[in-house]
Order: sequence, then C-alpha cells, then structure tokens
Amino acid sequence: MSNHTSTSVADSKSGNWVDSLAPEWARPYLQLARYDRPIGAWLLLIPCWWSLVLARIAGFEPELPIVWLFILFAIGAFVMRGAGCTYNDIVDKEFDARVARTRSRPIPSGRVSVAAAFVFLAAQCLIGLLVLLQFNLFAIFFGMSSLVLVAIYPFMKRVTYWPQAVLGLTFSWGAMLGWASVAGSLDIAPVLLYFATICWTIGYDTIYAHQDKDDDALLGLKSTALKFGEKTKAWLCLFYGSTAVFLGLAAFSAGAGMVFFAGLAIGTVHLSWQIMTLDIHNSERCLMLFRSNKFFGLIILGALLAEQIINV
Repeated sequence: MSNHTSTSVADSKSGNWVDSLAPEWARPYLQLARYDRPIGAWLLLIPCWWSLVLARIAGFEPELPIVWLFILFAIGAFVMRGAGCTYNDIVDKEFDARVARTRSRPIPSGRVSVAAAFVFLAAQCLIGLLVLLQFNLFAIFFGMSSLVLVAIYPFMKRVTYWPQAVLGLTFSWGAMLGWASVAGSLDIAPVLLYFATICWTIGYDTIYAHQDKDDDALLGLKSTALKFGEKTKAWLCLFYGSTAVFLGLAAFSAGAGMVFFAGLAIGTVHLSWQIMTLDIHNSERCLMLFRSNKFFGLIILGALLAEQIINV
C-alpha cells in the first residue's frame, strides 16, 4: 500500500501525479518545485505566450520558429517557477513551519534539508539559464534583469501589506520578455500588457492569500488579503477591471481587432464571476477561484491566437 498520503502537501490535489506516480526519492523535490500544484507555473507561462502572439499581431517575425518559442517558454516557466518556489521555501522555512497549510512542505517537514534545497535551486537555475540563452541578446539581458525582483519578493510580506504588488512586478516579466524574444526590443504594447498582468496577479493572489490571513496575522506577516479585508470584492473590481482595460489597450496598440475584443469580453465575464462568487471566509472557494485563473489566461490566449490567424 502506498504511503504517499503521509508525505503529500496539504494544499495539493489528492491523487496528483507526484504523489501517485513519481519515485519516492523524487517526491519531496517535485513538491518543493510545486509540480504537484502546477497552477503557478501556468500563471507564469500564459502571459509569456500572450506576449509572443501579441508581437506576431504587431507584425514582428521571430528568428526562431514560433512553436519552438512556445516550447522554450513552457520549459523556462515551469523550471523558473520551481526555482522561485524553492528559494521562497528556503527563505520562509521558519514561518512555513508555523502555518497549518504550509508546515507539510518538504523543508519545514524535514524531508529536504536546506543544503539539498540550495543544490536543487542551482540546478533549476542552470536549466533556466540554458533556455534563456536560446533567445536574442536583448531578451537574454532583459530576462536576467528580473532576478533582482525575484530575490526581494519573499521578504516583502515582512515589510509591506502589498507583497502581491511585488509578486505582480516579478511574475509578469514574461509579458514583456515574450515580445522581446520576438522583436529584439520593447514597445508600448508589451509594457501595457505588463501592467495588465500586474493587476491580474494582484487580484488572483489576493484571493489566494485569504487562505492564510489568520495565520499571517498571528505571525505578523502582511498581505493585500489582510489590507483589503471585507472590502476585497471592491478592490478586485479595481484590479480585475484594470486588467481588462490594459489588455484592451495593449492589444489595440499592437493592431488587434474585434476578434480579440470579443474574446476579451468573455474573459472579463470570467473575472466578474470570480468576484461575484468569492467568499473570503471559505478557503476551499478561494483556492478554486484562484486556480480558475488558468482558464481566464487561456481565454485571452485563444482570443489573441484567433486574431493573429485571421490577420495572416
């Protein structure tokens, strides 16, 4: 009989592939990199894909085949999200041991040592670097510049009620990097896309943070969930509304037409549904709505792809 239940992580889905299929020795490392909970990697990846397609809509042709760029960004997003989570867990190990949802993670539970986690972190960063080196020189240096934000993010919840904003600045970098990998430069469209993704990230990570708000308050940690409190839905209207507006401006400035905006309308309905059905006191509901942002991202990606195909 498998003993994976005793070594699974509290907020992972039961029966996920890591717990049920991965070799016993690999499970703690795959959990450390969140491969049992891939939603974060998808939320990191999808804006990269948005950006790639947006550059194509604007008329830029990449040096590498576009399908290969999609694959490279997928590898890079999953690996670097894993690296970021490994780094976060090293930094947060003392806090994670005192929070119900996180004490079962590999480092606070003692299944991975800090030294082993650093080795694993280095290996993931090396793979990420190899992916980045496939891009043009501008994209390589632009991608590396995000590491400053990656380094400071885990410390932000100790000093500000807006760590979700710093996560947005960090997690949204791909919204510009995708364009840079195609065009070899930046323009107003990817910057507007970056703003859209920042607002989206603040919104969905606020929903996510409501799961931990009681523990965070006891530990003296800060979040937008604690700051917004009962006014969370009003704040989500602001950030999700801004997401839709900036997405529209980014697409318009790149030359997108009505096909994209029809898709954006559908995506906006999805964001509205999140706000209307949110219960900030129901952790399971918060987690479900947070995960549903993958579908919002894919709706917008589909709208961009449809626009690009029609304009070929």
